[in-house]
Amino acid sequence: MKDNTENKGRLPWVNMALLLAGCVVLVRLISLFSFPLMDTTEARYGEMARIMAETGDWITPMFDYNVPFWGKPPIFTWISAVGIEIFGVNEFAVRLPHLLLTVVILLLSFWFTKTVLKNTVLAALTVGITATSVVFIVVGGSVMTDTALTLAITLGMMSFWKFSQSEIKSKVAYRWALLFAFAMSIGMLSKGPLTLVLVGISLFGWLVFNNQWRLLLSFPWVSSLGLFFALSAPWYIAAELKTPGFLDYFIIGEHFKRFVVSGWEGDLYGSAHKEARGMIWIFWLGAALPWSPLLIWQTIKGLRKGEELTAAPLSFKSFLWCWMLAPLILFTMSGNILASYTMPTIPAMAMLVVLNINIDSEKQFKLIKICGLSISVILVIVSILLANNLTSKQAEKDLLETWKGRLNHQELPLYYLGKRPFSGQFYSGGLAKQIKTEKEITSPSYVVIKTNNAIAIDGCKAIAQSKKRSLLLCE
Repeated sequence: MKDNTENKGRLPWVNMALLLAGCVVLVRLISLFSFPLMDTTEARYGEMARIMAETGDWITPMFDYNVPFWGKPPIFTWISAVGIEIFGVNEFAVRLPHLLLTVVILLLSFWFTKTVLKNTVLAALTVGITATSVVFIVVGGSVMTDTALTLAITLGMMSFWKFSQSEIKSKVAYRWALLFAFAMSIGMLSKGPLTLVLVGISLFGWLVFNNQWRLLLSFPWVSSLGLFFALSAPWYIAAELKTPGFLDYFIIGEHFKRFVVSGWEGDLYGSAHKEARGMIWIFWLGAALPWSPLLIWQTIKGLRKGEELTAAPLSFKSFLWCWMLAPLILFTMSGNILASYTMPTIPAMAMLVVLNINIDSEKQFKLIKICGLSISVILVIVSILLANNLTSKQAEKDLLETWKGRLNHQELPLYYLGKRPFSGQFYSGGLAKQIKTEKEITSPSYVVIKTNNAIAIDGCKAIAQSKKRSLLLCE
């Protein structure tokens, strides 16, 4: 396909798409230090990274001091802990590495679309649509595991496509196969075997639909598997040796029972999510906004009229559909899911959308512009609300800033009566201790208690208060 980006009439598409993506990344960059780590997910993972950086234990993420976290592999902790080593213990440090991974995904999306479709306009639109999808805005730059997983799947799927289009058993094909193995090892250290399952479903569906089984025969299995195990297996072995029982819990519990058993009670680190079967599709509709309705409309219109605006081969279109649908199919019968599980579908969805955009249409240009700008405006508003503590989300930062301002704050113990949120651990530098009853309070000390119970403890006076909790000084 001829690249028409030199045509001045199409430059506005490129400028608009890259401007939208740039605005989202810039606002997210500013937001990294604009509001505290929110309970539960971000604060929990941020605290794990803080403990890792403090203790120097880079093998096993810790749920608390001396309490191993077996729920996830370590990449999310590693990258945030590196951020802490560089920038200190703060929100920016633990979030920045995840935003950088998001930027890498956007760059990969541009490169892949440009090399496959030979069209800079469509490549820029892919980046703009990916960046302005709700789930990318929310999760990209948040301390979560899904961004690293999405990077692994994105790189893996792109590498396999490149392998499939290379001359059989050529050096080029060999290099793409090794890059695919590298991507899968990233996935194994990001989310575990789930990566292999998601990519496996995508590729199996595509191989069946296009009758491309010959690719399996020409794939350099020995070299690829060797690289895969060399990069991923050492950590799994070290983790099991350091904390025996990890493999049984992580492989069987986290990758079978978590998704098959609704309300699974074997979770060592919280409660399992209970969603209706098929809810993942509803999550995707919301997570892929504002573009999911557009893709559905394009698909229905295309089926009715048989229109093809971009001359992409059927094999490529089916590849994107298999890529996008795999997570939705896998989690259809799962009740223990989150909306963030849809994040790996977005790069493929964005490419499917741009395949059906008429870049000569002024009407479609305005539609894409309005959709992208609306999401950008919403992002700014939400960031302002979070920064000013005007949402239902909570964090202990403000309360503990008062505690840190007291001259004797490190000399006296700090207790949380009842539940101790992860943000309390993070912002106290691990000094906050959890107690269950008032009898465990020693004087003098600082105590954090639910606000509606603040007057119930004799000898204690409130010195700071947040929406849900009060900081007391007990003397």
